[in-house]
Amino acid sequence: MLGLAFSTILLALTSSVRARIDRHGLVSRFNPARNASSASTPMQVGNGHFAFGADVTGLQTFLPWATMSDWGWKNDSLPDGATEANITDYRGVVWYDVQYEFGGPEPMQQWLTGNPNRVNLGRVGLLFLDEEGAAANVTEDALQDRRQALDLWTGAMTSTFRWAEEDVIVRTVVAESSSTVGVTIESPLLQRGQLGVFLDFPWNEGQYFQAPFVGLWNVTEKHTTVLQTSGGLGGDVRAQIAHTMDTATFFTAVGGDNFAIARLSPDSHQYNVVPRGSHRTFSIAISYAAEPIGEIATSEAIQRESERAWEDFWSNHGFVDVLSGSSDPRAEELQRRIILSQYLLRVNEAGDYPPQESGLVNIGWYGKFHMEMFFWHSAHWALWNNWDLLDRASSVYARFLPTAIDRAQVQQSYPTGARWSKMTDPTGRSAPGEINELLIWEQPHPLVFAEYEYRATGARATLDKWRDIVHATADWMAAYARRNASTGAFDLGPPMYVVSEDTSPNATRNPAFELAYWRFGLDHASTWVERLGEEVPDAWTEVKDNLAPLPIEDGLYAVYEGIPGDFWDTPTFTNDHPALVGLYGWLPQTANVSLDIAKATAERVWTSWNISNCWGWDFPMLAMSAARNGETEKAIEWLLHPLFQFDDVGMPVSTVRVPTPYFPGSGALLYATAMMAEGWDGSQGAAPGFPKQRWKVYTEGMGRAM
Repeated sequence: MLGLAFSTILLALTSSVRARIDRHGLVSRFNPARNASSASTPMQVGNGHFAFGADVTGLQTFLPWATMSDWGWKNDSLPDGATEANITDYRGVVWYDVQYEFGGPEPMQQWLTGNPNRVNLGRVGLLFLDEEGAAANVTEDALQDRRQALDLWTGAMTSTFRWAEEDVIVRTVVAESSSTVGVTIESPLLQRGQLGVFLDFPWNEGQYFQAPFVGLWNVTEKHTTVLQTSGGLGGDVRAQIAHTMDTATFFTAVGGDNFAIARLSPDSHQYNVVPRGSHRTFSIAISYAAEPIGEIATSEAIQRESERAWEDFWSNHGFVDVLSGSSDPRAEELQRRIILSQYLLRVNEAGDYPPQESGLVNIGWYGKFHMEMFFWHSAHWALWNNWDLLDRASSVYARFLPTAIDRAQVQQSYPTGARWSKMTDPTGRSAPGEINELLIWEQPHPLVFAEYEYRATGARATLDKWRDIVHATADWMAAYARRNASTGAFDLGPPMYVVSEDTSPNATRNPAFELAYWRFGLDHASTWVERLGEEVPDAWTEVKDNLAPLPIEDGLYAVYEGIPGDFWDTPTFTNDHPALVGLYGWLPQTANVSLDIAKATAERVWTSWNISNCWGWDFPMLAMSAARNGETEKAIEWLLHPLFQFDDVGMPVSTVRVPTPYFPGSGALLYATAMMAEGWDGSQGAAPGFPKQRWKVYTEGMGRAM
């Protein structure tokens, strides 16, 4: 209700000034279409918790795209001779009197890093049969007049083609309230018994990256599937398959029109579903869960549910129109990226946990999520007034608070506070790794999410909701800072890794961005407890007022204190995330940052950094810096930089270092666009981040950035 009420007020104010944005027209303008499958990305339908990737047939007929969820995880078998006790007993190295979770004994360390891991729940494809009812060997090239289209407004995908001289139509949609795919096939071939559906199940095991496809299909002996077609099936469930891998079992239920189902062979995990009767239409629903499924909706009900959810998403939340009033030819592409990014993040990144970098498309880093990337994945939901979606995952801070306190006070022996992990999973356990343990810029993130929620509500309930998280977060930030006996200031590090993860942790002290973010976080935590009517802890005030100054070299901010003076000309230090531009852009001005020095530093980054090695979210970060510094044309150039690409269905194209898609780029694009269009604290005028010439930007229901 928070999002809806807030949006209604803002939309009412907007409509009194000018005509409403034609949201349906703008969204539908960018409905993606294909006439062949892509080898790198699927077309997807989904609900944020669950997503189904499809090839040109609307199913997974020729390419085994993933069916993934935020709940589908499994543990691999323990290493030989290991027991559960080895998990809890694992310890790594001790540096600077702190116990870390890296450098411990193998193979237990690798097992903990890779487990639990995310799974591909299964495959659904179109089954082609010859006139005798035997499986036909059909390739994509054998299908004529292929066309696949996605209706963004309803979340429905339609594929059409001709085979065996007959038309075939496949409609695919995902339910909003469950992990269920609805499939409707229309064709005269159904009456001739020449079309059906097949289900197949892969073996899943922890792998660092699995892309573009997830799972192994040729090791059928490692896992089992069991079909049940009678006795104990509830609701409209006609068949259920239990898929067991190691100690994890996942269930797939099938309902809908009458059909026969049979296993292809004892050595296979493929099941063929063939319609019974002579009809031109065949509708089924395939549902996935971690427990036996008691009921399943019809395809028609799934479609209605999807239509309602997507119409609400597009109609009742924030919206930005950069196209209708603009004459700049680049507006078309920027609007396309905005619309398709909104759709794909709603499909892939609106679940109960922070998303992994590739959402629900494929697997990176074992499918685990990175808490430092949570800002770039999800902070945009706050500015676009999608509180119903943000609340799902941001509640992870409350759920993970006990493990974060344990990490800080038991494992690492800090006297107080909660230490948020970098790479984790639904258990809240930190994955072992030097970078995982020594990165710190994820720590202030919950203070950002809390502040945005309070700005939206102004409610005492919000202050109470986040109170313990704010306290524990800031307590650890103050405890982590170490008094320097020589300078009297509080230092950050060593050991630590900076945002770019490319400096020596034992040489890294007082990095510029982290010092600014620490001040930002402690300032906001102090304001929070004052709103509660409580006293600000002395430790917070002492640390924030006496943090070491940001390091400066030749009149510009440096990555960290003591960095070699020629670092601007050294690729080692200018080859990854250019966080120095975040000092004023991503962050508002903090008390320890000079705007003049920050702007000069950003301009030096533009000319000296190896932009060709940047990650997706770096480009919107560069755009935000340019926008706050009044370089609005430069901001547009960064958002549409040739190295920052989105494919035909809106997937953010990754660098050579990780597979496509890399969704932090999409989330950052939406955050930057919102900031540039609606403004930020202290900005003046409409669309302050856009050039005044050739750009006319309209907004509805948006929030301002800090």
